[in-house]
Amino acid sequence: MSDDIQNNHAMPADANPELVSNDMPANTIFKSSSHWAVVGIFLLLLLASIAHARDFLVPVALGVLLALVFSPVRRFLERRRLPPAISAFIIVSGLMTLIGLGLSTLADPVQRWIKEAPTIGYKIEQKLRGANQSAKEVIDAGKQIEQIASLENETEQVQKVSPREPGVLVKLATSVPEILAQVVFTLVLLFFLLASGDMFYEKLVHIMPTFKDKRNAIKISYDIERKLSNYLFTITLINAVLGIAVGVSMWLLGMPNAILFGVLAFAFNFVPYLGAIVGVVIAALVGLLTFDHTGTALLPALTYLILTIFEGQIATPYFVGRRLEMNPVVIFLSVALWAWLWSIVGMLVAVPLLVAVRTFCEHIPSLQAFGTFLSARGSENFHPENTDIET
Repeated sequence: MSDDIQNNHAMPADANPELVSNDMPANTIFKSSSHWAVVGIFLLLLLASIAHARDFLVPVALGVLLALVFSPVRRFLERRRLPPAISAFIIVSGLMTLIGLGLSTLADPVQRWIKEAPTIGYKIEQKLRGANQSAKEVIDAGKQIEQIASLENETEQVQKVSPREPGVLVKLATSVPEILAQVVFTLVLLFFLLASGDMFYEKLVHIMPTFKDKRNAIKISYDIERKLSNYLFTITLINAVLGIAVGVSMWLLGMPNAILFGVLAFAFNFVPYLGAIVGVVIAALVGLLTFDHTGTALLPALTYLILTIFEGQIATPYFVGRRLEMNPVVIFLSVALWAWLWSIVGMLVAVPLLVAVRTFCEHIPSLQAFGTFLSARGSENFHPENTDIET
């Protein structure tokens, strides 16, 4: 009996199967919980840092995306024996010229819309409610009484106006220097990224320890650049064609500022779903202000909706391809998240970032399930090519 007790005390803990079976699950659960807690804290800190540094990160993100869009153009010019610096200068100069022409063309209609903004809401309300002439006379009489009261009490009027918040024009005027600074920063960064050529890939190859790591890193980098540049360049061309179609349609329907509608359609379509909805609403409001008959007033909005449906359901899937289609729910959540972080620019970069993340997940075995979750229905059978990428 004493020998059995001594043998039990002498038995090591790792040799007891009951002790192992009781302790290991608890340790595993504790380690797993700690791991996910650290991951959650890291993600929260990352989101807070991205939101706090938006003034710096927004032009950086735009510069990188523009560099990916124009990378095929840069390589085309380099194959014509143009140095990277000259190719970058040509691309940036052309982009600045397009921006200048667009601003000069849209300056007058945008300024006119801003000046008429206080009366647009009243006109729309009158169109929808069908107010009669007597109601208009009552409103005009009220305005006249208010003007007379304001003339009699100039001192009080000044005191009442002074604490009010600045108007739309004042806010736009104060934000112009900041916007111009970010645009200049984006263009300068774009120039340096294009002028550097393939320097970043050379540095990436240099810092990797083994040949296998060098090969995998350059393959992933080239695949992300190729898919992102193809996606952004194709989407830009599709949106340009959509803008032309919308502008011509608005002109044929007799809508004012047809060129502005074309530019808005081009810009809004970079934001999935929400951009098309905003464009249709604007077309409907301007139609109600332009035409008297309700059916004629809603025809521009219907035309805008038909063109965007054709683009989203037929043109984009055909030219972009199933390999780059994303989960619609993930796209919507991503657009909402980046809109909360970076406002309008965040909505523009949401889908390209998803494409980059999905492409990265395709090359990492442990992340392929997450990449499949990001993809659209029917694209699970598509896998990245196994061919080597030439450097």
